Amino acid sequence: MTNKKMPCPKCNGEMCQGFVPDYTYGAFFVGCWHAGQPKKSFWTNTKVSHGEGVPIGAFRCEKCGFLEFYADRKFAAK
Repeated sequence: MTNKKMPCPKCNGEMCQGFVPDYTYGAFFVGCWHAGQPKKSFWTNTKVSHGEGVPIGAFRCEKCGFLEFYADRKFAAK
């Protein structure tokens, strides 16, 4: 998925890879997918089990702007 050209499923334009950063306390992280319903936390607003999330890669069509997201360990920061 990361090196291969992908056609847009909406308009057949070219999809380019990117990511949606998670802004936290002055740091930037790759957003992650977590299974299940989110649970409230008093201190952090949402409870998250560290290390259990799957990094999210985002692809955007350069022609129409359509976004498509995939969760895979290969999208982790390197």
